[in-house]
Amino acid sequence: MRANVLWQRACSQSERSLNSGALVPLGTELIDGPGFFPFVLRRLTDPTPKHLSSGGPKPNPFLPWEQDLEVARLGSSHGLILNKYPVQQAHVLLISQDWQPQSGWLTTLDWQAVAQVARDTDGLWFFNSAARAGASQPHRHLQLLPRQKGEQSCPLEPALLSQLAGSSPSWPWKYALSRRQPGIDHRDLEGHYLDHAAQLGLGNPMSDLQPKASHNVLFCDRWYLTVVRSQEHCAGFSVNALGYAGYLLATEKSDLDWLAMHGPQALLEAVAPGW
Repeated sequence: MRANVLWQRACSQSERSLNSGALVPLGTELIDGPGFFPFVLRRLTDPTPKHLSSGGPKPNPFLPWEQDLEVARLGSSHGLILNKYPVQQAHVLLISQDWQPQSGWLTTLDWQAVAQVARDTDGLWFFNSAARAGASQPHRHLQLLPRQKGEQSCPLEPALLSQLAGSSPSWPWKYALSRRQPGIDHRDLEGHYLDHAAQLGLGNPMSDLQPKASHNVLFCDRWYLTVVRSQEHCAGFSVNALGYAGYLLATEKSDLDWLAMHGPQALLEAVAPGW
């Protein structure tokens, strides 16, 4: 069983950051609807933060990051900090300490840092590669939503595992899905990353300066998913990697009637190219 030391540290730091005002949790409410299941749809009840109000990366807040948000330094290459606008308690960002573009290739150092955190704490990892994929900042960062051992990582996990078992049809958008083997190793993670890039026509870091298309990466202990993206917005919804995990957030600009009529899968299909 993993120690969850970093998760516990993130929770403690969250309390201190709330008291200092460095952390700004967003108020939301759950929206139920028969056509939304298994997606979890929440409506923002606070004013829309700037990073959700329009597409594209904003001025970089990570260099330097707010010290009140720091959870841990991972050697000289990466830091683990709290997301200033968390979607849950202990929502953390894994940040490269030196400048690296969000739109560039993830590197061996990035995957080594992910593996270091993952050996301590279970959870759902996700990465938004560029503005079209929902990235709000231009500096390299992956995100982690911690989970208890055995806890379902996200609402669409049963569908993902069903696809891997060959018992449900694939989705119409362009994506690659692989089963992960037990154990946390950066070579396993990096291998899936490069294999999916090749399958999806994203290129290779040995020959391409950056990936050939925007994309989302999501993974946990059981599976690894890459989705190619064509745009960030549809029907007033901003969709990042969490959309493909089954989490959607509505703001005052979101067309809930459109979503009720067409369904969440139509939203995901609208912001990703097909095969």
